[in-house]
Amino acid sequence: MTLQASDSKPWYKERWPWLLMAGPAIVIVAGFITAWLAIVSNDGLVADDYYKQGLAVNQRLQRDHYASELGLRADVMRSGMQVRLLLTAAEAAAVLPEALTLKLAHPTRAGHDQLVRMQSEGQGFYSGRMDADIGGRWYVSIEDPAGKWRLQGDWVADSEEPLRLVSRPAQ
Repeated sequence: MTLQASDSKPWYKERWPWLLMAGPAIVIVAGFITAWLAIVSNDGLVADDYYKQGLAVNQRLQRDHYASELGLRADVMRSGMQVRLLLTAAEAAAVLPEALTLKLAHPTRAGHDQLVRMQSEGQGFYSGRMDADIGGRWYVSIEDPAGKWRLQGDWVADSEEPLRLVSRPAQ
């Protein structure tokens, strides 16, 4: 009878237990990273006050109709962080305000939205400065400070052509 020499090492010096534990450990780390990303990022797709937003639709439509009555048109141009626009009105009695509000809304990420205050430079020209550089598609809205009228449209900020916003005719 011969005794075989057993080569017994402690479990933590073997390769297989570590290889088997690596899969669940990676899944746990990935779960923590996913939870962190979900908490930190703002998806901006769900509105808490959707009912109030629905009720405000008629007020927004009235502002669009008033802009149409005035015959407003705006050309928006940007150079880096600087934004300029030319606002014209077909109605001779229309008085252009000293300041405008330019809203840039990203279609999917509300955290990137910007509100740019535009100051008059005279003769319908306005200028302002963005907080951050933009690229891609954006929803653009130009409003007077009193909230009486509004121009809106879609803009691909990477294109070389200026954005032209024309008031829609009243229906």
